[in-house]
Amino acid sequence: MPAVMLAPEAPPLVLDPSDAAPGKARRYLTDRFRELGHADDYVGRLVVTELVTNSYKHVGSGHIIVRIFPDAREPLTVIEVWDESRALPVVQGEDDDAESGRGLLLMAQLVHDWGVRLLNEEGKITWARCAR
Repeated sequence: MPAVMLAPEAPPLVLDPSDAAPGKARRYLTDRFRELGHADDYVGRLVVTELVTNSYKHVGSGHIIVRIFPDAREPLTVIEVWDESRALPVVQGEDDDAESGRGLLLMAQLVHDWGVRLLNEEGKITWARCAR
């Protein structure tokens, strides 16, 4: 049987790809977590920051769309970030000399699971499921 997820209860957040996008996404996540009754949004804020930052840094055009909703099967919350690119995010290896590139590696350690869904229409959705 295919997995079933609840439709989002709130409108998605539409962002322009800019250095302001991660902050706006964090505020949206904090509001959504509060609406969903989640007391702790620390991991969610880290996740949405990483996914939105990757979108605006590596795509750079079009819009970024963020959706946050409860998983219908488990006590998890789904964070989705859509962008126009079909380029897949890459988890970098550990490199003590690198100045960036550790975000997905860190995120992968903190979430229940995560992945990427390429869309037939355009772009991709990068998603993560976090404990409530």
